[in-house]
Amino acid sequence: MVKVGVLALQGDFLEHTQILREVEGVEPVAVKRIDDLKGVDALIIPGGESTTIGLLLSSQGLSTKVAELAEKGLPIMGTCAGAILLATKVVDRVVGETNQFTLKLMNIEVVRNIFGRQRESFIATVRVENIGLVKGAFIRAPGIKSAWPPARVTGYINHPYIGEIGVAAEQNNMLALTFHPEITGEKGVYKYFLSFIKR
Repeated sequence: MVKVGVLALQGDFLEHTQILREVEGVEPVAVKRIDDLKGVDALIIPGGESTTIGLLLSSQGLSTKVAELAEKGLPIMGTCAGAILLATKVVDRVVGETNQFTLKLMNIEVVRNIFGRQRESFIATVRVENIGLVKGAFIRAPGIKSAWPPARVTGYINHPYIGEIGVAAEQNNMLALTFHPEITGEKGVYKYFLSFIKR
């Protein structure tokens, strides 16, 4: 049985937990404290409020442990706010520099709320490298403006106002998605992510 930790500090961690329960051979584990990371084979950082999750990660000492495990090769997937928290550089579409806490684990630059606020949310089908066509929910979603080695953008959408923007990126054992695969029930995303465990 593969144990997949889901960071359960804030955000839609329950939706990730539910879909993981539907994947054969997977046991989801709620991660709220450092001890909860013991024995996990992979970790998901969910969507939510990136600033809040970042503050909680930092204040509870989880950030250091997650970074340490990432460097040792633990597969980590960040969705929406999770992608922001994995990024080295974050700016906001409106206010610019945010100076918010991030884990700085992936060589990507992310723009918060790039498509607008809640009312501009949408669902779109994206072709993601190594996965195929994925239906994703973009809710106050960020966009991946750039990536530099060893990170690379692996999925784009063409937005009517923004133009072409990255929505998926990979770097070694890490996967960043700016959309929510758990809301649209995209099990293929999880199966691909779980293949990182065997790398």
